[in-house]
Amino acid sequence: MTEKKTLEEISEQDSRYNPKAVRFVYEGLGFTIRKSAGQPGHITGQTLCEGLRLLALEKWGLLAMLVLDSWHVKTTRDFGEIVYLLIRNNWMKAQPTDTIDDFNDVYDFKTALKDGFRF
Repeated sequence: MTEKKTLEEISEQDSRYNPKAVRFVYEGLGFTIRKSAGQPGHITGQTLCEGLRLLALEKWGLLAMLVLDSWHVKTTRDFGEIVYLLIRNNWMKAQPTDTIDDFNDVYDFKTALKDGFRF
């Protein structure tokens, strides 16, 4: 049995995204699960994207879009690419009905992260 790669090793091997982006998406899964307490079950791509949006706003406020952009995360599809990278490396699991397309155009970053920010 091979040893599980660290999030940093996964990011280095793939090289599309900053290791901090990979860690953020993994952290965002736990955040989303905690936010949906009382609603057990599978977290969909769309639900995870919404959780990642809330976590980004909570962590960085108006800078959320800038932080994600600096990590080469520009769309919700990028979240999906990272999720499927984590699935391939046994850090997350998918249902047979899940696809990468579940992450396509869930929201526009400018609208959801910048214009949607409230103090």
